Amino acid sequence: MKNNMIFVLLLFLLSSTGGFAHPQDSVQHIEKLEIGQKKKKSFTTKRQDSTLVLTIDTLIMKDKASLEFFGKKKVRLKVNYAEIPKQAYIIGTDSKNNGSDMDIQIHFEELGALYVLVGGRDANNGTRTYPNGNGGNVTFRYDKRGIRPQQADKEQEAYLRIDTRAGGYRVNPQSDLYNIYTQIGMGIRSGGGRLGGVPQGQIYSGSPGKDGKVTMEEF
Repeated sequence: MKNNMIFVLLLFLLSSTGGFAHPQDSVQHIEKLEIGQKKKKSFTTKRQDSTLVLTIDTLIMKDKASLEFFGKKKVRLKVNYAEIPKQAYIIGTDSKNNGSDMDIQIHFEELGALYVLVGGRDANNGTRTYPNGNGGNVTFRYDKRGIRPQQADKEQEAYLRIDTRAGGYRVNPQSDLYNIYTQIGMGIRSGGGRLGGVPQGQIYSGSPGKDGKVTMEEF
């Protein structure tokens, strides 16, 4: 009897998340989520770089609302019904400057503009950080029975932008060198014999991370 109950529970998890749940995933289901204008809804866990499988039956995002995922290496998001009348954001990053890999399946009932931001973050020499991050890989599936997003003109309705660019492109080499020399001077004055304030004396290179990839599909 106990084994039968476990089997039924596993079937329920698979059906509610589109069949891509795994034992190590954190699985959540929300019937209705409404995010107000300029408000944020964040998903974080104590376990860093984990995977989240999230199903939202109804998602309403007002102007400049954000759906954010922090410390997530992978996010699998299924939205059965979405109303985004103006402009909204979906943001994902892990704990090491990398953008989250995202698998998004969504039905747009209304769409002004949606920005999916999973670009890599820049390293910051002189602070406790990680190297320039990689951009996340995104698979974006939209329901052809709803509104079909377009990526050509941000001034028009139903605009979709997916940013998977790596971190490090925006780094200013002169500013980095100034920070490094400042830390060297601090180390000399303190007699510490090492680069003061830089974790393990490490200097990150100016090389950018790796750009992510985008796959667009309709279903």
